[in-house]
Order: sequence, then structure tokens, then C-alpha cells
Amino acid sequence: MANNYDAIVIGGGHNGLVAGAYLAKNGARTLVLEARDHVGGAAETSAPWPDAPEFNVTTLSYVVSLVPPSVIRDLQLERFGYKVLTQGPYFVPQFDGTALSLAGDHDTKAAAIAKFSKKDSVRYFEFKEWIAKVANVMGPLLMETPPHLGSKKFGDLVASGKLGWKMRSGISERMVADITKLMTMSINDLLDEWLESPVVKVVAGGVSGVIGTWAGPFEPGTAYVMAHHSIGDIGDGKLGTWGFAEGGMGAVSNACRQAAEHFGAEIKLNTRVSKINTSNGRVTGVVAGNGEEYTAPLVVTAIHPKITFLEHLDRSELPAQFVQDVENIQTRSGTVKINLAVDALPEFTAAPGFNPDVHGGTIEMAPTIDYIEEAFMDARGGKAAESPFADISIPTVFDKTLAPEGKHIVSMFTQWVPHTWNEEPHQDELEAYADRLVDRVNDVAPNFKNSILHRQVIGPHEMENEWGLVGGNIFHGELSANQLFNMRPVVGYADYRSPIKGLYQAHSGTHAGGGVNGIPGHHAVREIMKDKALKK
Repeated sequence: MANNYDAIVIGGGHNGLVAGAYLAKNGARTLVLEARDHVGGAAETSAPWPDAPEFNVTTLSYVVSLVPPSVIRDLQLERFGYKVLTQGPYFVPQFDGTALSLAGDHDTKAAAIAKFSKKDSVRYFEFKEWIAKVANVMGPLLMETPPHLGSKKFGDLVASGKLGWKMRSGISERMVADITKLMTMSINDLLDEWLESPVVKVVAGGVSGVIGTWAGPFEPGTAYVMAHHSIGDIGDGKLGTWGFAEGGMGAVSNACRQAAEHFGAEIKLNTRVSKINTSNGRVTGVVAGNGEEYTAPLVVTAIHPKITFLEHLDRSELPAQFVQDVENIQTRSGTVKINLAVDALPEFTAAPGFNPDVHGGTIEMAPTIDYIEEAFMDARGGKAAESPFADISIPTVFDKTLAPEGKHIVSMFTQWVPHTWNEEPHQDELEAYADRLVDRVNDVAPNFKNSILHRQVIGPHEMENEWGLVGGNIFHGELSANQLFNMRPVVGYADYRSPIKGLYQAHSGTHAGGGVNGIPGHHAVREIMKDKALKK
């Protein structure tokens, strides 16, 4: 009886912990199984340099947003240390010694933009107002369970109708056209309709349209990726901007863990699941790598869908079309995470001295849209980008828990290397790639290279093998139009269920996944309770 539970959660990342917390809160004897020696998955804080344990980095994921206020309240996350520090504005340095900074009030921002384009100093704000209107219609969909669009079953037709009725106030003929644009256009083509300056386009969405994505800014569908990062209201209370978790992203996961344990869940580390047991189409439990079995009539998977359905289950237990759809999930990446410990903040030629709006903001090593596109074209052609772009943050400007006084952590989310690099380590080439990026930053901040004390470079192969991010994709599946809403992760199973009765999905590859928000974990348990599937 010791290994018999009401519910088992596979994976102790933040979504698995949120699911475990809600299951335990609903009275289930819940077990969360985590393969590694600590929780958090890609949302972790680590000390990667044994000879410098005083430095802590947000290893992979580095900012947080879109966590529903109701989840924070329900799980009492702030009681357990959840605290988000607002990230500052965009800063885009140029190789000619200038920079675009979007700090300050409306007039200050407009004046900064006018140095690059007088037209854009007006149009930029019109564009942001437009995207906010569209995002605020799409945002509440994140809190919905996708209906079975196209199904003729009465219940599915009712669910689709209810969703349409709920959205009626925000939908118009023009809004439908605008949403269609976002789902189908490239971010470059969309920005071309509004703006003329290549620099202004970077801050308006050129970078956010391709973050974590195997697609350059000229690729159709990247406009939606930008919109996903622009959502401010998910229908569950107005949210703040992107921010740093105090204590690093591991503090978010630790708060979720403490919440789960507070409500009674058991967390078991160093326990990698190797098999999901079933009987007559119904889940009965799991088997760990050491052969130990755990039984439960309810299992929630919070790990990559390809691992769950193509490795943990025999394919003969699943519908052939479902297996084919899972095999076809695009989960490419080509991203590289670089973490640095430095003994001085970068001194930007365009902004000498310390400036919290610069050093505490979002620093884009991406001077123009074309620069970003060239990086992607290099990778698509089979080589690491000659001039990588990077989304850079320095969390220690606000968070003093990660480094000693006077020292800092620089977090660089970079792109691209060939997406096939998930198959082999390519460590020497990754180090050379990192060298080139450091040189590019040094071109705009001449003290940068010499300030580096320690460096960690993580490529797609390590992301896949160490963190279970198949293909190195941070979203458990690309945020492309064919892999969103009712098609995420696959058609017919976007409602957090699966073909196996009692087996539910709460990974980032489900609807609303992508980023650290806990929504998949919340929604999976919501559907479990709706199904009355929790047998206590």
C-alpha cells in the first residue's frame, strides 16, 4: 500500500508541481515523481561553477509572466516566497555608438524613437495600442480549455458555442481579420505595415516574434509569437509586465513545491519514470527506472508529449492517428542559453555609467530585423550564426541574492545554431558561438569581455538530454499556428485529456503552455475535477 496513490504526477517542473498542489488540495493522496535531484525543470536556479558557488544563475528560463492571479492566491505562492521584480524597458545598442532606449514616459519614448524615425514616433504607439486590443481578446483564451472545433457531438457543439458567446463582445469583423493577420503573417511583414525604422521594429516585436522559435522574422506565423509575449490580461485579473523572480526562476518552482507539500503532496526526487502502466485502455500507474512500481487510477504527465506517448507507452495502446500526430509535433529550436558571472556591469558606449533602465531592462543584442534574419539564415544553412542575437538581462541589478556585492549575473538567451544540434553536443562549436556573441556585445560595451569571470554555455543537446526539452525547444512544441489552441499538442486532445482513460496532460506542450505560468497544471486538474476522475 505504500506505493498506492490517488494520483501520480510525472515531472516536477513548475506545471507538474502546480498540478500536484491542486490535486492534493482537492484531497488526493498525490505523488510527484521527478527524475532529477531537484524540482523545477527548466525553471530552476543553480550554481554552475563549483569553484564559485557564490554565483547563482537562472539556468534556462529567466523571466516570468502570465501566472494567473487566481493560481497565486489558490496555492498561496507568495507565502512560500513567490516574488516578481518588474523588468525594465528595452535598450537596443547600435554598432555606430547610438542606441534606442524606451525608458521614461510617453513623450520621452517618442523623442527617443524620433531620432530614428519621426513617423515611427507616432506610429509605434498606435501599433502598441492595436496589438494590445488584439492581445486582450486573445488573452482570455489562455484560461479556456480548447473545445473540439469541428466535432459534431452535441456536447462539443455546446462548448464551442459557449466559447463563441463568451467572446462576442470583443469580436468584430475587423478583429477577426486582425487575429487572422497575427496567426498567418511574419512579424517583419506585420511591422512593415506600421513602422519604417529597422531599429524601432526590433523593440516593437522583432525579437519577441522569434524567441525560442525555429523561424526567422520573415517566416509566416511569427507575428503570433510576438502577440503571445504581448498578452497582458488573460481574463483572470490584469497582470504586470515580464519580471525577474527574486531568487531566480528556481524560487518560482520552490514556491510551487512548498505549496504542493503544504497541501499534502509527496515529492520524490531521483525517480525517472520509464513506463506508464495501463489495463484495458485505462491507466493503472507507472514504473520507475529502478523497476519500482507506483499505482494510481489517475496519472498526470507534465513532461514532453513525445516522451510520454512515444516512450512511456506502447504505441499499440494508442490510436494510430494519435501516434502519427505526436510524431509530427514540431519541437525544433536552435537556441543557446549563456550564463555569465561578471565583476562589472557593461559600460555601453551609448549610455555611459549605471542606468537602472538600461542595466535593469531588456538589452537586445539585435540591432536590426535584418541582423536577426541573417542569424537564422546561417543556422538554417547548417552552421551556427556568425553574429548571434541575444535577449539579455541582468537580474542582479534588482535581485541581490544571486551574486556577491559588486558582482553580477548576465543571462543571455541566444539564437541560432542548427536545430539538429540536439543530436550531438557540439561543445567546441558552441563555445566559439559564445565567443562571437561576447565579441558583438563588446563592440557596444567595450569593458564587457574583460569583465567575465565565469561562463556557462548550454546548447540544444544538453537541453534535451538534461532537461527533457526534446529538440531543445523551451515550449515543449513550437508556438506555430498549426500547434496552437485546439491543435496543441494534437487535434482531439487539446483538452488536457489523452486516449488513455485517467491519463491527463499538464505539460508546456498543451494549450497556454510556453513560458512559466502554471496554466497547464491548473487546467489539467480543472478538467480532472470536471470529469470526477479523482477517486479518493
